[in-house]
Amino acid sequence: MTTDPDNIPAIALAWHRDGTGAALATVIETWGSAPRPVGSQLAISGAGDLMGSVSGGCVEGAVVVEAVDALDDGQPRLLEFGVSDDEAFAVGLACGGTIRIMVEPVSAMSEALLSDLVDARAARQAVAYVVDTEQWTRRLVRPDEGFGDRFLSDKSGFEGAEFVGVHNPPLRLAIVGAVHIAQPLVSMARLAGFDPVLIDPRGAFASEKRFPGEVLVHDWPDEAIRDFAPDHRCAIVTLSHDPKIDDPAIHEALASECFYLGCLGSTRTHAKRVTRLKEVGFSEDQIARIHAPVGLDIGAKSPAEIAVSIIAQITLRLRGAKGRPS
Repeated sequence: MTTDPDNIPAIALAWHRDGTGAALATVIETWGSAPRPVGSQLAISGAGDLMGSVSGGCVEGAVVVEAVDALDDGQPRLLEFGVSDDEAFAVGLACGGTIRIMVEPVSAMSEALLSDLVDARAARQAVAYVVDTEQWTRRLVRPDEGFGDRFLSDKSGFEGAEFVGVHNPPLRLAIVGAVHIAQPLVSMARLAGFDPVLIDPRGAFASEKRFPGEVLVHDWPDEAIRDFAPDHRCAIVTLSHDPKIDDPAIHEALASECFYLGCLGSTRTHAKRVTRLKEVGFSEDQIARIHAPVGLDIGAKSPAEIAVSIIAQITLRLRGAKGRPS
């Protein structure tokens, strides 16, 4: 079983299966300035091990006590905590608020259901864990079965008496071309919640020295994008300004389910790109998926400003918000 510290359901399931016992605590509502967003989870083992967080430390102690009691009696419970201004300030917030937390012993959740949730996450399949907090019935829901707006916005929350915990696959970003713009872009992408991968066959460009700690791929871009296996939670940006590098990646991206494809270059450069794409058989509808020139039109000049415009446009495309693409 995975030990990924971000995969809290998998960790709880592993503890349950090895006989240690486990409970899952989930933030289900917040008011005011809450340390952790709705949907955040904490796994508590029968041996007292913890993984994850529901409050950044403000109420974890009290949640653990309730989780131990839940492991003893096998019953879920709903908890409500007020976070004082002093406690909030200690975890970096300006003021306090209120948090509601659902605690469920895995034994009460159905091992099969939790296993299906873990499997869906491992397969990068979007799924919602839905709990009726009055009847304590549980089910998994796919995006085509309901709660489409919640999947789109990555927003867990209540629908009547049901808590809908959205588990979307992690966001990923493939950046083709290790140019100057890529340096601030990989950092901003990570801050925006993406796992970035930098692709460039030119080792002198995509070097550890220029991109310390980043995931660097030196394969030819079409092969690299195929291995990246982009799906509907992936964005792709080409920055090399060299058709020999960008075009193979664009071909693979247009054949994929990626939700965003942005390409660096002027209007004239893009017109030449469109001609090349048509010559190899891409349709106008396929080509229309490309955002070019890449980024929102904010008058960006420096590499960092262009990176800001790209992240902004990716976010606009992801969330479906109203805005003015370039």
